[in-house]
Amino acid sequence: MYVFMGLKGGPTQDEVMAVSLLKLRINEGDVMADIGCGTGKISIQASDRCSHIYAIDRRAEAVEYAKQEIKDTDRGNITLIHGEAVQALDDIDELNCAFVGGSGDIETVLEKLTEKVHGRIVVNAVLLGTVSRTVRKMKEMGIFVEALHIQVSRSHELVGDLMFKPIHPVFIIVGEVKK
Repeated sequence: MYVFMGLKGGPTQDEVMAVSLLKLRINEGDVMADIGCGTGKISIQASDRCSHIYAIDRRAEAVEYAKQEIKDTDRGNITLIHGEAVQALDDIDELNCAFVGGSGDIETVLEKLTEKVHGRIVVNAVLLGTVSRTVRKMKEMGIFVEALHIQVSRSHELVGDLMFKPIHPVFIIVGEVKK
């Protein structure tokens, strides 16, 4: 597992973020939740189009890191919440979309999100168990759209030539709540 500035998992890779944000289908002015926001990278990128983002993480070190990143990028439309996602979502009204980059109890989080979201839910996962539980729960709730496996390799110099060095694969699971 990656460790980035003391945070397990590190920031979402740019290429994975691009596909995840595309799959969210964010419209100008949308309100979004970023569950397991980590470094705040997804929230910051999405804040260009969203009117407001609720960035939630249960890890104090993640919240502190994201707070500094949000401040450094001068994003005033992101509310950072330290706490468990399910409880934090209780205090949030309707959402247009949600990104889940990390959650210990994905089934309960998905249940809560289907109450709040009118639109897309995108879950990024690296563990097969999380993928399986997410797809199963989304199908059970009738919101499953698709699952993708993203493998990105970047060029890397080696003995005067180029090779491609793979980054860890990521699964992107897409659901859609229609009300």
